[in-house]
Amino acid sequence: MLYQAPAHIRHKLLAAHLSPELRASHGTKSFPVRTGDTVRVVRGDHKGVEGKISSVDLTKYRIYVEGLTREKVDGTTINVPIHPSKVIVTRLNLDDKWRKEILESKKERHRALEKAEKAERKPKAKPLEKPVEIEEAKEETKEVIEEKPAVKEKAPRKRVTGAKKKPARKKRAQKAKPEAEEAKEEVKTKPKKKAKRTTRKPTKKTEQGEE
Repeated sequence: MLYQAPAHIRHKLLAAHLSPELRASHGTKSFPVRTGDTVRVVRGDHKGVEGKISSVDLTKYRIYVEGLTREKVDGTTINVPIHPSKVIVTRLNLDDKWRKEILESKKERHRALEKAEKAERKPKAKPLEKPVEIEEAKEETKEVIEEKPAVKEKAPRKRVTGAKKKPARKKRAQKAKPEAEEAKEEVKTKPKKKAKRTTRKPTKKTEQGEE
């Protein structure tokens, strides 16, 4: 994806972090790099070197800084390619008016986000104090409740002991006895059914048995 991307996407991918001062003024953390921007190397073998960007290579995603060179074996000097992730932008080249407009739009967006965050962080509004009339009405109701006479407690019901329940059980048993005796007499008077005799069918003799 990186090496088949079109030029406008490659330009966005060639972005570097801004210094803390530029972050505060422009309201962005990173921005695409261009020729003429002053840059300071933060990581790698050339850490601490600061200078202007002489050229930008979109095909290889590398930038070249003025004063950052090395000698080859044959004695010639060449510029050292550096990836923009190892660099911090200390000063932006604002000769292009379109670049200025982009930075201003980002600044406005940053301010809108800050306002929204502050609105969320605000403490919730305190509840309104209750008016004096409501408090007085509550006190009056409390006094009326206290003046009401206390309700008399009902006496607990007396439980019936087991000794008093016995005669009722005897009466039920006496009523049930004659009914049980009548049922027994009916069973005795009914004639018993005689069991039917089962007759066996005569078995057929086979031809072999007759022989």
